[in-house]
This record gives sequence, C-alpha cells and structure tokens, in this order.
Amino acid sequence: MKNSLKLPQKLMLLGSGELGKEFVIAAKRLGNYVIAVDRYANAPAMQVADCSEVISMLSADDLEAVVQKYQPDFIIPEIEAIRTEKLIEFEQRGITVIPTATATHYTMNRDRIREIAYKELGIRTAKYAYATTLNELIAVSENIGFPNVVKPVMSSSGKGQSIVNNLREVEKAWNYAIDGSRGDSHKIIVEEFIQFNLEITLLTIKQWNAPTIFCLPIGHRQERGDYQESWQPAHIPNKLLLEAQAIAQKVTDALGGAGIFGVEFFVTKEEVIFSELSPRPHDTGMVTLISQNLNEFELHLRAVLGLPIPNIEQRGPSASAVILANEYSNSVYFEGVADALSEKDVDLRLFGKPDSRPMRRMGVALATGINLQEAREKAITAANKIKIVD
Repeated sequence: MKNSLKLPQKLMLLGSGELGKEFVIAAKRLGNYVIAVDRYANAPAMQVADCSEVISMLSADDLEAVVQKYQPDFIIPEIEAIRTEKLIEFEQRGITVIPTATATHYTMNRDRIREIAYKELGIRTAKYAYATTLNELIAVSENIGFPNVVKPVMSSSGKGQSIVNNLREVEKAWNYAIDGSRGDSHKIIVEEFIQFNLEITLLTIKQWNAPTIFCLPIGHRQERGDYQESWQPAHIPNKLLLEAQAIAQKVTDALGGAGIFGVEFFVTKEEVIFSELSPRPHDTGMVTLISQNLNEFELHLRAVLGLPIPNIEQRGPSASAVILANEYSNSVYFEGVADALSEKDVDLRLFGKPDSRPMRRMGVALATGINLQEAREKAITAANKIKIVD
C-alpha cells in the first residue's frame, strides 16, 4: 500500500449494520465513494452510503455480480457470513480485501483463528473442542467439564452462545447454537469456562507502512453472549496490558494486512487469556465514539487507506450502554430521546434499523464522567430512558 494513495477511493462494504454505518460516515467525511451491501434493504449503512445492493453474501454468483458492477478499490467485510473463498479470488484479481482475504477467511470461523492462536502461535487460550452432532457435544462437554461455554463457530453479536452448567443443559445449548449459527456451518465450539475478573477488548490498529498501535483497553459486560455495556479505559495492571498487546500483535502479524482488529481477552488476577478476534471495528468499541479524538471507525479507515495516525487521545472515563428492543415491529419509533439527552455529557446513536425483534440492538447511549462508575451509570440511565414503540 502506497502512502501516495489518491482520494476518493471506491469502497465496498460487505455487511451494513450499525458498525458499518459509522464506518461509512467516516469514509464519506474524506470524500470516498461507498457501496453498502447486505442481505436486506435499508440496512443502517445503506442509509448514508452512495449506493446499496441487496444480495446473499453466501452466494459466490451474487458477490461476483456486485463486484463486476462496481469494480471497487477495496472490499471491506463487516460481518462473518460471507463466501470468503470468493474474496481470495477478488484479491488475486487486484482488489484489496481488508485486512486480507486469507485473514478474513480465517477469522470468519472461531475454529480456524483458535487453531492459529493455540497450535501455531503457542498462545494461551481456554481449553476447547468441537462438535458437529449432539452426541459429540455431549462427549466433549463431559471431557472439558462444567460449566463450559457453547457457541457456533460462525456467528455474530453473541448469537447462539450459552453457558452450560450440567449435562441436562447440553441439548438446549446445542439447539440454541444451531439456531444462532450464521452461514452454512453446523460446527459448534465448546470452551472451558474461565473464572475471569474482567473481559477486555484491545483495539489493535495494524498499518501498512507504520508500527502497530493500540487504543487503551475497553472493559465490557455481556449477557446472552452479547455486549451490554463497555467502558474505557479498563484498569488492568501494566504488566498484563503489555502481555495483551504482545499477544494481539503476534496474532495480527500472523494474519497480515491492515485495519483495526478487536482482540478480546479474559483477564484474571495473574494473566491475560486470548479469547476471540474480529478483523474489523468491534461492537464494544462504540464507546470510542465519545472517548477518543479518533474513534475506531476513523482509525479503521485511516489504516485501510494508509493515512497517518499521529496520536490517539483518550478523553477520560467513558462508557456505552446498548438500547435493546423488546418486541417484534416493522415500524420503529423512539420515545424518551429528549429526556436521555438532557443529562450533561451524554450522547446517543440510534441505528435506524428498519424493524425490531426482542433483544435486537437498536441504539447505544454514550457518556463521560469524572470516573468510570459515573460514566457507566450515566450511559445505562440514558439507555433505559429510550423506549421503542410502534
């Protein structure tokens, strides 16, 4: 990637959810042309892109057609459920795939990235095993022990993930994982349950022609395998932070390319344990919309385009809290917005999803405070004031 890259560039976004929307906003501020692609119409990123296409991204023919139509300079995946073999073909034809086509192929499935981390790089992970049938799941669950964590090898936003406390819960976990799986994979991963003090996301920015850099760690809380709130900076001992940075760089160096990676860790009293990796902006990183001078989407764009990142300035204790839907609806309206925004140093992002379903993430509240406790309380309070109505 040359530093003399001219703007605008033509960017094709595969997956057009809320993270993609913020990326498009960042890209458009620098004048780029963006094609937003997803499996349904009027997805959030489509609302701010130059144009959009509705296709099945698991269809090689659909991907070929849309790439032939637009001839993008960059293909930037935002979701897991993509026919990644086709991305390798596009890359061979001279289109830049972010971070690389091979890296995207590896990280679309939890099994491959886990194998790279544990077997190839010697990185500490939770004990794990795979199952493709209920009987296999029963056997590997008993071998790993209870409690354990069961999840699809391909999913997003925690879909299909559950904690299994005993043998009686295995079948329910199997059905839930299969229902939550994306793409055409029915492979399940079972993980040792780690007794951690904190879960963090370390946003890792890999650049074409400059050193890898990091944002301050982001703490987060999950329910049903999906993030509910995040905060920055998460306070962990400097020794463990340096260990996490070294692991993140080791994994991202192995994957190659450029862009932002959301690298997740379990933090115990004595160690950091590699959990997962996403080769794109991370949902917990939405806190950077208020916490940093350059948010994760702007950082991703700069890394992708080979633009300089002179500094990342953290603006103090900050937090995010999700706004969830409670019901199914094809007509979404929000109440309580004025009340939520009446609090000092609070902001909102309402994603513009065209319909809702129970537990679907529809927005996020953002807040800063004099300390993390105040920031988290303000974000949660603001999120709770937003009601989604027909």
